[in-house]
Amino acid sequence: MIAVNAIASRRRRESAVFESLLAAIFVALGYLLGTVPTGLLLARTRGIDLRRSGSGNIGATNVLRAMGPWAALLVVLVDPLKGVLAVGLPALLGLDPWIVAATAGATVLGNTFNVFLGFKGGKGIATSMGVFVVIDPLVTVLAILLFTITLWLTRFVSLASLLAVTGGPLMLLARLNADPDVVAAAPKLTLAFAIMLIAYVRHRDNVAALRRGTERRLGEPRTTPQDPTAGSAHGDPARSASSAAQGERERDGERAANDPSTATKRSLAGAGEVSGSSPRH
Repeated sequence: MIAVNAIASRRRRESAVFESLLAAIFVALGYLLGTVPTGLLLARTRGIDLRRSGSGNIGATNVLRAMGPWAALLVVLVDPLKGVLAVGLPALLGLDPWIVAATAGATVLGNTFNVFLGFKGGKGIATSMGVFVVIDPLVTVLAILLFTITLWLTRFVSLASLLAVTGGPLMLLARLNADPDVVAAAPKLTLAFAIMLIAYVRHRDNVAALRRGTERRLGEPRTTPQDPTAGSAHGDPARSASSAAQGERERDGERAANDPSTATKRSLAGAGEVSGSSPRH
């Protein structure tokens, strides 16, 4: 009996070690899949560096502005596919839900904080949809529907994205209220809140622009504010300074012409020059 218990205990330890090893492998693979910069690589085929174009982001929205709708559609399709591939395999193998959730989180982190791009990257929305569609298809479909409606009403991609990732954990909490199985829901909820936090961190500049009222809507061209003091110089400092100096000289001339004392001085000076030039007798 003791020998049987010892064998069972050893097998459990071996199983735990093997599962931990699988978890590390899948988390690492998930992160590496997430780091594949779909938009950046696609833009390079046309000689465009997305990091120096438009908003500087490598996601689908900036691809749309820099390369058009078909290129953006390709990014929208490929980025979620990375998430599906990364999370699908551990889910199919029936690994622990926490391992699946950790793999999903690592994939999103690879997309948003890419080690090969100096820990910069995309906003992670499309990849998040890809990982979550494997974990909870219904919540993902509802989040995509919320994204689509918000985008249609406002044309703010950032606002639609943030509402979608905020709606995910709220839907899971609502379901938990109907079916209070906390143990089963914990990995999904943890992942949903982690995705929401990552999205808000990556959209912090967009949130500030939304509050200022300067966030660009989808399809809206970038506007470059011009200096109102530039005038005909078109913002050239040297030309502006020259024009200002010329205007000041002209105003000085007008003031001098209208000053009676100046006119008297000019008359006396003219008379002196005439008398100085007359011949002596």
